[in-house]
Amino acid sequence: MAKPTPRTLQVLCKQPVTRNMLRVTLGGDGMLTFPDDQAGAYIKLMFPGTDGSSRLMRTYTVRAQRPGEIDVDFVRHADGGPASRWAEQCSPGDTILIGGPGPRKPLLQDADGFVVVGDMTALPAISVNLESLPDSACGVAVLEVIDPADIQPLNAPTGIELIWRVNPKPGSNPAALVERLRQIDWPVGRVNVWAACEFASMRALRQFLREERQIARGDLYISSYWKLGANEDQHKQEKRVDAEQDNQRST
Repeated sequence: MAKPTPRTLQVLCKQPVTRNMLRVTLGGDGMLTFPDDQAGAYIKLMFPGTDGSSRLMRTYTVRAQRPGEIDVDFVRHADGGPASRWAEQCSPGDTILIGGPGPRKPLLQDADGFVVVGDMTALPAISVNLESLPDSACGVAVLEVIDPADIQPLNAPTGIELIWRVNPKPGSNPAALVERLRQIDWPVGRVNVWAACEFASMRALRQFLREERQIARGDLYISSYWKLGANEDQHKQEKRVDAEQDNQRST
């Protein structure tokens, strides 16, 4: 299937969500061909490369969509890359080239229970997934944020317990999310697990979920959204190698 032609979107407004998360609303004529119902899908933000010809691409989630506009949430970093710097510096009327949208990775609605795990980079996708669950859904969401001021209200079913974990140094302890998962009351029955976080943390979670919790591959979505000390291009290569090795281990 051919990739969608990149679209130019315009900054409509921006506002802080929490201390370390900034929301940018994009719209303009480029939204005329943007498909409906894309909350939770990923898009590629495109920036000019340092040589003036190539493009740098950074992956983000559509946090929400309304007629003619989408919201994109950015984690603020003191030493942020091109996307977070752009989000801090952009103003209404500025434009950005985006690719996508790419497919969403939703929770499986027919599971008996749900376990959702992620850091702040995954919070937009997690928020959309929790909003999509039926009111009767039950389970646990373990959410890592940089600061207590980053805890935000989420529209989740009352049966989903929200556990917030504060870590001012994201990625510094790959075992932290696994340690917290070992403390939860695991849902009964068939459990659908959705997890996304830093690369080393993802690998630790994957081992725990498959080997200790015996989660079937069809009931598990797990991905790394970034890697400590690596840019997105380096991280993408690491992900490719890791996926190949993981597939070899499973055959």
